Amino acid sequence: MTRRYARFYPETIQFLEQLTANNNREWFQEHKGRYEEQVLDVALAFIQSMQDPLADIAPHFVAVPTRVGGSLMRVYRDTRFSKNKTPYKTNIGIQFRHERAKDVHSPGYYLHIAPDQVFVGVGMWRPDADPLRRIRDRIAARPSEWKRVLSDRSFKRQFQLGGESLVRPPRGFDKSHECIDDIRRKSFIAVKELEVDEVFKPQFQRTVESSFKVAESFMRFLCTAVGVKF
Repeated sequence: MTRRYARFYPETIQFLEQLTANNNREWFQEHKGRYEEQVLDVALAFIQSMQDPLADIAPHFVAVPTRVGGSLMRVYRDTRFSKNKTPYKTNIGIQFRHERAKDVHSPGYYLHIAPDQVFVGVGMWRPDADPLRRIRDRIAARPSEWKRVLSDRSFKRQFQLGGESLVRPPRGFDKSHECIDDIRRKSFIAVKELEVDEVFKPQFQRTVESSFKVAESFMRFLCTAVGVKF
């Protein structure tokens, strides 16, 4: 039986472009049916199609195709502490979290789709103090292992580490440590940029799957550091 791959369509990107230009509740409510058909349902179909592949790539991470509380990040923005008061996100955010995860700060695989940017992300974004300390401790104690992860040929070619870093070394770490630049990181995320047009191609899901596979050693290191199974 030939496997069917999920992908996205020009109508999806067009809706996100229009939402960017009309980011208000009145417009969204008027076009909510289009959002559900062209964005929500398409994204949920992609998540469902990723369930079996993800189980093979990283069996302790889950693809949950539900409208609320699953892998699809909500379209509604939290504007309470933001200067940007527009009510809706103008991108699709999909995060395949660890089975023990409680929030976006846990280990995860991520897919970002916007009209002007598409990327795959892996790792931990702004982890809490305890897991952050554990990651830093493991890098400090096992610098050779960490450098092997980053120097993997395929990973190095496809991904770039991102996120903010401390100006000074965190308390308790030697400023002359060979990996101090990475120890200073606040997030341990790696990003692979893709062309927007790739999301329309039949092989897009395979591209996402292969990208996740390339990041295996990186994700395994982080999971081991924070004490969860990879």
